[in-house]
Amino acid sequence: RPISLANLEPANAKRPDIMVAPDVKLISKGKKVTSSDSLPVIGELTFITDGDKTGIDGAYVELGPNTQWVQVDLGSSAKIAAVAVWHFHSQARVYHDVVIQISDDAEFKKGVTTIFNNDDDDSSKLGKGTDQAYIENYEGKLLDGKGATGRYVRLSSNGNTSDELNHYCEVEVHGSLVK
Repeated sequence: RPISLANLEPANAKRPDIMVAPDVKLISKGKKVTSSDSLPVIGELTFITDGDKTGIDGAYVELGPNTQWVQVDLGSSAKIAAVAVWHFHSQARVYHDVVIQISDDAEFKKGVTTIFNNDDDDSSKLGKGTDQAYIENYEGKLLDGKGATGRYVRLSSNGNTSDELNHYCEVEVHGSLVK
C-alpha cells in the first residue's frame, strides 16, 4: 500500500548512532515483557527482549487490532538514556499512534513521562503528539530517553499502514539503574 501521511518524516532517514555516557548499558535484554493483548496472535512476548531484531517469520510478536501496548519491566528504576524499537520491517510500513512512556507505576496512572508520541489526533487517548511518524526499517527507531526515570517502559501502537495489527520485533532500553 502507498504510504502517505501528513506527519511522516522523510524516507530513508539514517538512524543516528547510540551515543551515551560510559555508565549507560543495555538494561532490557531478557527482561520480562507484558502486554495489553493477553494472547498474542503470533509469537511470544519474550521475543521482544531476546536480542533478535531480524523481523523474520517466527521472530516477532503480533498483537490484535486497535491500540495495544507492550511493557518492559526493567526490574528496578533506571535513568533512561535511549530506547530503540523494531516493529515488523520486512516491508515498508508505518505504525500509527506510536507512544513510548516511562513510569515507576506498572499501571501507568501516575508519574508518567512520554518520550515519543506520533499520535497527531489523540485517537489512542494518550495525548496528542507532535513527533513524526516513520517508515520501519531494519535499523529500528532510536529515541532519546530524555533522562526519564522509571522501572517500566510502555510502547503503544494502533495498527499500521498495511493492516490493523500491531507488531514488535525488539525493544532495547539503554540506561543506568538508579541506586
